[in-house]
Amino acid sequence: MLSKVRKAPLQPLPIHKPSKHIGAWRLTLRTRPMRRIPASTYRLQLHKGFNFDDAAHAAAYLKVLGVSHVYCSPYLQAAPGSMHGYDVVDHEKVNEELGGEEGHKRLCRRLQELGLGQILDIVPNHMAIGRENRYWWDVLENGPSSRFATWFDIDWNSAEVKLQNKVLLPVLGDQYGRILDAGQIKVERDGVGFRVRYAENLFPVAPRSLSVVLSRAEAISKNDELNFIAESLLRLPSPESTDREVGMQRHRDKTVIYGLLQRLCTEEPEVVKAIDRAVDELNADHEALDDLLNQQQYRLAYWRTAGQELGYRRFFDVNSLIGLRVERPHVFEATHCRILEWLQNRVLDGVRVDHPDGLRDPQQYCERLRNQAPDAWIVGEKILEPGEFLRENWPIEGTSGYDFLNVCNNLLVHGNGLKELTAIYGEFSGEPIDFDAVAHEKKLNVEQDALGSDINRLTSLFVEICENNRDRRDYTRAEIRRALREVAACFSIYRTYVVPARDQVVEEDRARIDKAVECAKAQRQDLDTGLLDFVGDVLALRSRGGLETEFLLRFQQFTSPVMAKGVEDTAFYCFNRMIGMNEVGSDPGRNGITLEEFHAYCAKMQATHPLTMTTLSTHDTKRADDVRARLAVITEIPGRWKTALSRWSRANALFRTGKFPDRNTEYFLYQTMIGAWPITKERLIAYMEKAMREAKQQTKWTQHNEEFEEALRNFIERILDSHWFVTELENFVGRILNAGRMNSLAQTLLKYTAPGVPDTYQGSELWDLSLVDPDNRRAVDYDVRVKLLSDLDGDMDVREIMQKMETGLPKLWVAHKALCLRREHPAWFGAEAAYTAVTADGSKSDHLVGYLRGDSVAVFVPRWPLKLAGNWASTTIDLPQGKWTSLLTREILTGGRSRVQTLFQRFPVALLTRESK
Repeated sequence: MLSKVRKAPLQPLPIHKPSKHIGAWRLTLRTRPMRRIPASTYRLQLHKGFNFDDAAHAAAYLKVLGVSHVYCSPYLQAAPGSMHGYDVVDHEKVNEELGGEEGHKRLCRRLQELGLGQILDIVPNHMAIGRENRYWWDVLENGPSSRFATWFDIDWNSAEVKLQNKVLLPVLGDQYGRILDAGQIKVERDGVGFRVRYAENLFPVAPRSLSVVLSRAEAISKNDELNFIAESLLRLPSPESTDREVGMQRHRDKTVIYGLLQRLCTEEPEVVKAIDRAVDELNADHEALDDLLNQQQYRLAYWRTAGQELGYRRFFDVNSLIGLRVERPHVFEATHCRILEWLQNRVLDGVRVDHPDGLRDPQQYCERLRNQAPDAWIVGEKILEPGEFLRENWPIEGTSGYDFLNVCNNLLVHGNGLKELTAIYGEFSGEPIDFDAVAHEKKLNVEQDALGSDINRLTSLFVEICENNRDRRDYTRAEIRRALREVAACFSIYRTYVVPARDQVVEEDRARIDKAVECAKAQRQDLDTGLLDFVGDVLALRSRGGLETEFLLRFQQFTSPVMAKGVEDTAFYCFNRMIGMNEVGSDPGRNGITLEEFHAYCAKMQATHPLTMTTLSTHDTKRADDVRARLAVITEIPGRWKTALSRWSRANALFRTGKFPDRNTEYFLYQTMIGAWPITKERLIAYMEKAMREAKQQTKWTQHNEEFEEALRNFIERILDSHWFVTELENFVGRILNAGRMNSLAQTLLKYTAPGVPDTYQGSELWDLSLVDPDNRRAVDYDVRVKLLSDLDGDMDVREIMQKMETGLPKLWVAHKALCLRREHPAWFGAEAAYTAVTADGSKSDHLVGYLRGDSVAVFVPRWPLKLAGNWASTTIDLPQGKWTSLLTREILTGGRSRVQTLFQRFPVALLTRESK
């Protein structure tokens, strides 16, 4: 396991205590150039174990590595203990656990000293709920009349009468009545404030409901002023009012009344004792306590109710993350105040926008952000499915790179081998081999369960639409719910971008909608085709109206969670033909892509989004790039894989417990071990437990199958204790290890030189065999990297570099040379730099990926290294005339017809630059 980066205390800036290795490089610091487009980025995951000072300490290493911009995970104030920062609770503060304002200033000064820019990940779609979120607390206290009720995407007018003007809070471990009778819910005084406590959960008390407590305290203390306060609270305007003036008046009056209570409690200790006695009596009287709880603007409920009755939009199915109405200007301004300040003051050069598909109008959001930060570099975490491209009317540079990741991954797998793996997987596991069918089923399941409350809200809205249309009013709620589930499950992309207010519906969206409707008709022939057509008409703006507009916008926000939870977080753990292809935005049922398709993708990116982000690993990828690179080799040897799989399964059968683990889990496990080997028992067990709960086939997060999970743990422990199996596994890994590393070097060089701005996920400049989070958030040992990079900075020969393959030095070498080249010559890779495919001639031409960037850079990498076996035969390329230098081997080449073999004699990939004329 990688050790944590060393925490050395920082000296007062501008003097900084560098690593002993970094000091040897004698960096010359100068003012950072005033440009906004990064040459490259390096992602850092910040949390209390790796804070601003740790990032500042690593910054000098990143500078020498060749990075131009540090790219930080969200660092506005997050929920306590957050390990990722996406659960923001305060947009005006810097996260205290990371070092707060002062720590942030130290990091920014250090980056400025080093001439490094900074990119920040921002979260516009949602906030975390909890006591630390003062806006949310105010909403729970004051309901629709809260000054912040318009911030959150809450349905106050639920079809359920019991939830009218209330927020459902599914936090209880059992039925409400049982929890109440067990005395687990109590009211407690906090100074002159009051709150409801359940376990570690705290909730405010509605001001008018406090009159019950204060009136009882008045009866005990005989204090007339306390009686006046209790009656004043009762006279507050209704919390159900949404009139802004009434809400402001209510807030002013409430503040004055609480001030009177504060003064009274300070001056009259007996009043405090009376209040405490009244609270104790209330908690002892469950009927009275129940009555008070029913007066709140929220309803405490069993956690299982969230699946069907939750009244607010979430981030996917995470109940603790509530959707923001960031399309409202006042919400945008309030939640972006610090971000815009940093962009305008050039503390930041750009931002990565998290989950734009969750927004009501992503294009409007991007335009508003662009207007506020016209020269910033902006990318969005837009997940594109195969064949889909970012809308060109979004005024941002591009995506966060999953589209490139998947194109690259599909380039390196072997198509014919994947076809053979399809049969092998189906025969061994007995599972379906049609990925589209699997994905469709899982999307329907997640709509029924985890996203049930979302589909119910959409259904209520569409029922109302039908009620207002005499040709549609006889459709039942059940029919409508089934129709909406089916249409949503039939979308092959995350969402469409139809905007009624702008009369905006493009042909691409119409085609996607119509295709989904036709799919729904084929899947559910029991449903009225007229109903499905009507759904399509509303989604494509062929049927319009106020309710139709609201439904359309909400439906578009809904299909993203369906895709994410149904496919990424379920189907990707069930369809296991080749798990290295189960990545965000991928189609695991594809059989790879051709060289022509790869070049066409790159040419389109250069033409439309030349400054998009390119990446191979992120905090959200299912597996690190090196795991996928190794697994891709299996597609070259399906026969050997089939033989090994059969032999291992027969030998390990004695370690199974009854019917567990099942064959599909076993198939998944062996691939995981091959891709991540060597891996500790603890890491593997933790990962497999998470993966199988995500799959929801044998066990679930919401309902653990202890028998299965114990059998799986036992199976893993026993096969890892089996000398025979471990030897077998290591022999198999040994046969593909070098080829996997060749794949890694190939995709690494492609990432750093293809159209776009390359990102390096923390630590992945060396071999990285991490799995899905939290495994990929393990601490990074930067001292090791500093030492290795210091060695490279000398006169180390490429032969010595290759001899240190086990350390990851060749990968670091590729990253270092490519990053430095990009930083020194940004124009060679920028918006004006041409992308030209180079095609090889000869029997091995399909093994070569080659292209030119402008007139000065040539890139060549191999694919399918095991089949190639280092033999290029007579395959040749035409290198443009001139004198070319290999940056990785320091060799000089002359333009013209060249044998491909000569490119890779000393190093597995080639990065060439041409001398200027």
